[in-house]
Amino acid sequence: MILKFFKNIGPGPLIAAAFIGPGTVTVCTLAGVNFGFTLLWAMVLSIFATVVLQEMAARLGIVSQKGLSEIIREEIQHPVVKVLAIILILSAIVIGNAAYEAGNISGGALGMETIVGNVLWQIGNLNLNVISLLIGAIAFVLLYIGNYKVLEKVFVFLVILMSLAFITTAILTQPNLTAIFKSIFIPKAPKDSILSIIALVGTTVVPYNIFLHASLAKTKWTSKNDIKSAKKDTLIAVVLGGMVSMCIIISASAIQKEAINNAADLALGLEPLFGSFSKYFLAIGLFAAGVTSSITAPLAAAYVASGCLGWQASLKSKRFKAVWMVILLLGVVFSSVGFKSIEIIKFAQVANGILLPVIAGFLLWVMNKSSVLGTYKNSKLQNFFGLIILMISIFLGLKGVLSVFELI
Repeated sequence: MILKFFKNIGPGPLIAAAFIGPGTVTVCTLAGVNFGFTLLWAMVLSIFATVVLQEMAARLGIVSQKGLSEIIREEIQHPVVKVLAIILILSAIVIGNAAYEAGNISGGALGMETIVGNVLWQIGNLNLNVISLLIGAIAFVLLYIGNYKVLEKVFVFLVILMSLAFITTAILTQPNLTAIFKSIFIPKAPKDSILSIIALVGTTVVPYNIFLHASLAKTKWTSKNDIKSAKKDTLIAVVLGGMVSMCIIISASAIQKEAINNAADLALGLEPLFGSFSKYFLAIGLFAAGVTSSITAPLAAAYVASGCLGWQASLKSKRFKAVWMVILLLGVVFSSVGFKSIEIIKFAQVANGILLPVIAGFLLWVMNKSSVLGTYKNSKLQNFFGLIILMISIFLGLKGVLSVFELI
């Protein structure tokens, strides 16, 4: 039974691992510290939206045996619109992922630094963060092996490790269960919380994950009969990932600390209350989050670039390897020389929330094309849920832009 379950595990854990990165830990920590349990409803909304959109992406990959960017390039007939769409997707996903990569690696390093301290390697006037270089090396080896099954097993292990770490930390805070359930089912938006709500949505419903899932689903499954397995895989992994994010908010709510400068402060804030035990769990969780996200961001960028430019989307392809190597290298360089800031990570999550309506719009358009999906195109109910998610993401995106420019 257990062996059969593990055999049927697909890209779901990779998708969960991609959205529980250091950016998520940072955003959830800030949400918990600033607003307590109040924004847990936003996480529930995000989990639902992620399940709906990722199921569509997986179904698209299995039925068409193509990635989303590849289909967009083929289906848009107008040459000007096609070029604009490709430029938009490439700039948003590839360039954006390079910035994310620095945050992912820095966040993973923060986890280990809470245990071993800051380990620097001095070359002339340059101080390089050794832990950042180590995370970059681990990501490089796993991606260079180019074996999907190896990646899958590593991610399942890391997601389970990460889940246990953050769930244990939340339990150690002994939270008020009645207050948690109230916050889950009764939506409230306290003063100055709109950017935090957008960041929570943006850090969970990750636009590049939609591209990644379609590409990985066609690698894992080749028969339309596998759609049921893909749905189950997506549901279990995303719900588990969402629970981890909620546990981080719950843990952070217990912190009596005025200034939170980074995600590692979550561990430091818990230490006086619960001893070093919770610090170690949290450090392992942060490190696992950093490693997993530092692999998925370059991988997604490579799939998107290959689809947009008509290259072969294979882990063994030289062009494919070149894209993820560039993204990984930029992340390692920026992270190891100290390019890390909580404001940059938070801004990136808000930008993600604003980009989401565009990518979700492309996905919904494709999911209704009989020429691509035949009888497996969206049902009326799937379109209904998809349109609700699209409208909510447009509303939050507009509010986010207005809030950033202080127009509301």
